[in-house]
Amino acid sequence: MLTIAIPKGALLCDAIELFQGIGLDFSAFLDSKNRQLQITDPTNTAKALLVRATDVPVYVEYGQAQLGIVGYDLLLEKTPIVADLANLKFGYCRMSVAVPASSPYKSPVELPPHGKVASKFVHCTQKYFHNLDLPVEIIPLYGSVELGPITGMSEAIVDLVSTGRTLKENGLIEIDTLFESTAHLIAHPLSYRLNLDQINPWVEKIRKSLA
Repeated sequence: MLTIAIPKGALLCDAIELFQGIGLDFSAFLDSKNRQLQITDPTNTAKALLVRATDVPVYVEYGQAQLGIVGYDLLLEKTPIVADLANLKFGYCRMSVAVPASSPYKSPVELPPHGKVASKFVHCTQKYFHNLDLPVEIIPLYGSVELGPITGMSEAIVDLVSTGRTLKENGLIEIDTLFESTAHLIAHPLSYRLNLDQINPWVEKIRKSLA
């Protein structure tokens, strides 16, 4: 049976709608009374796992799910061994560098050498500043990274931005964008290549629904 890893959080509703459009119903995950983390579609042709967004590529890479939906940001940050099959075109956000509105630094290249940058996206941040040939100290934070500059622990942050409201409410402004991110459909490479559990027809249905 086909197994699909679906992320909790911001992508959940759009992901469920996507699969409903191709005949798979996992809407039970939207029921606030439901505590199941694994459900089977009423047609009994596929099951879905409800997991943290950061865990989706892990489940797919290790073959516990043949398909998954994950943000492009996590593909770049985690670099999992998965097949990236399609841009699903929902869940738009951007990875940005932000500083306090009162900061003298109006561009990332103006940050001081070995300055401090707070981020949960350590790999993406390292690569970005390496390409700028600017050495910085990256402080890994996995909660509210906006507190880094607010408390004076860092000069800047690198984080996902959707509307920009959180930055504005905390007195921060964007000074550059690393990349834009949307939800992507990923697959376990071997399962996809061998069409195990009839993956390919479902992938084609998803691609047609996007068109």
